[in-house]
Amino acid sequence: MSAVRGWEDLRAFALALDLPGVEDSVSWGNPGLKAHGKLWTWWAPRQYADAPVFKVAREEQAFLLEAAPAVFFITDHHKPHGLILMRPEAFDAGWARSNLFKVWRRQAPRRFLKDWDEANRERLQEFGHDDTA
Repeated sequence: MSAVRGWEDLRAFALALDLPGVEDSVSWGNPGLKAHGKLWTWWAPRQYADAPVFKVAREEQAFLLEAAPAVFFITDHHKPHGLILMRPEAFDAGWARSNLFKVWRRQAPRRFLKDWDEANRERLQEFGHDDTA
């Protein structure tokens, strides 16, 4: 996928990861997806950016903005919240997939994740997750 045209494309992309605990949500009147009851990804409305929004660590936010300004950007509205926006026309499916999996894991309850990891070794490999750390 080299571009996303809107929320429905982003939603379909994220749901295709087939991760448990993901559900449709509405935040501030805008559609999004929650993972384990916490906002996971959504589409920034036109008033802010008209682009997909992803959670990231603050250090990663600064790195992405510097390393790939043609792909990633931030608005004043999103900056203080550890978020990054991706230009829809430059959608990086590999990065989005990896990021969504990482955030999904971070938001999962520990007991759930332990059980899921034991039952889904092949999925961990599919996502390139190294659980030896």
